[in-house]
Amino acid sequence: MTTAIQSWERREAESFFHTFSDLPSLRQDGPVVIERGEGAYIVDTGGRRYFEGNSGLWNMTLGFSEQRLTDAAARQYAELPGYHTFFGRNSKPSIALAERMLALAPVPMSRAFFTNSGSEANESVVKLLWMMWAHDGQPQRRKLLTRKNAYHGATVMAASLTAKDYNKAFGLPLPEIVVLDCPHAYRYAAPGESDDEFCARLAANLEVTIEAEGPETIAGMFAEPVMGAGGVIVPPQNYFGHIQPILKRHGIPLVADEVICGFGRTGNLWGTQTMGMQPDIMVASKSMSAGYFPMGAVMLSKDIDRRALAAAEAFEEFPHGFTTGGHPVGCAISLEAIRIITEEGVLDDIRNVGSVLQSGLDQLAQHPMVGEARGVGLMGALEMVSDKTSKAPFAGHLRIGERIAKAARDRGFIIRPLGSSVVLAPPFISTAREIEALVATLGEILDQVYASARKEAA
Repeated sequence: MTTAIQSWERREAESFFHTFSDLPSLRQDGPVVIERGEGAYIVDTGGRRYFEGNSGLWNMTLGFSEQRLTDAAARQYAELPGYHTFFGRNSKPSIALAERMLALAPVPMSRAFFTNSGSEANESVVKLLWMMWAHDGQPQRRKLLTRKNAYHGATVMAASLTAKDYNKAFGLPLPEIVVLDCPHAYRYAAPGESDDEFCARLAANLEVTIEAEGPETIAGMFAEPVMGAGGVIVPPQNYFGHIQPILKRHGIPLVADEVICGFGRTGNLWGTQTMGMQPDIMVASKSMSAGYFPMGAVMLSKDIDRRALAAAEAFEEFPHGFTTGGHPVGCAISLEAIRIITEEGVLDDIRNVGSVLQSGLDQLAQHPMVGEARGVGLMGALEMVSDKTSKAPFAGHLRIGERIAKAARDRGFIIRPLGSSVVLAPPFISTAREIEALVATLGEILDQVYASARKEAA
């Protein structure tokens, strides 16, 4: 390595506290310090080029060098470089973005407001629901329904909604959280159970849970159309058709967390369209700005808007918000990103290239190491098993997902490990040839890792 690379790595190791990074791998391999981006690729300080098979963190959907987005930022910085939305003040880009998002909503939505991330958006919805129910004379409605393996963010309440074991590190979840079944048929369907039977059983379990908890205590249910950070868990097609009537019967609002799925990832503009959801509240982030600015959004149905506004008026305000929520530069970037996605054939590109990805995943599903290949649009996952029949995972100490991701990185492809699975979410601008190269390389890596894992297990 050159002195420059050593210097950056040493400076990083001595100054930066890593989050969501596998520490044994970091100690062994060191960090990758990124210097610039070119289309769907990132380039490190040593000049090594990588195809970013996870769009950064699902968000760099239009790549790393979209000039139209940086131009939109520059124009807005020159006109109004920053402002807030407190005290009845606002900026033109924030208003225009709210109008645009409401016009594009998959179900009728009444009004919107902005945050800096999906975590903040989900956190905001929790506070709004609690305030709304208290004003409606039901202050006991504070429980929140979520699902095993869901991911809704990293702030305290959003992390509580994130039903993953690692949150025990923080003493979470908070007591208001009620965890429901994960709609992952491969892992949780009974032997011989059809998709419809599986969904019906989960719906029956939902009904039992609501009755046991008391429907009069439940404020809302949070659900991703496709569970992203849970491992690209695509529920059976009629899953939401089974559970939504139960929620409506008990007056429980459904919150669609579109942070990952929204603005194209599933092949439709919204994951709710792909999975047949009818939400009362929608949350968005990531692709709305194509990752070029920290943005999050909350959209409210007419009924929720009316009730939330009445609750806020009792305090003469909604006592919540963020300094840079609705930042004019972020809103200007988001307007341009959404324009590109909706007006320049990006959705068609996602469907076309997504079919190449899904076909490639189907081919990799035949590998003796792959228990399940799953996905939709431009997102997918491979779940590794030591035995296809029993679906038994590999022993944790083998670190299968990390080994596959490291081998891919060594060959110029960034993919994401999740336990024994690996996740793919390429940028929307990816070409069929790039996806084919990614799939072919993954096939070779699976052979390599499978051989070494069997040798170690022997």
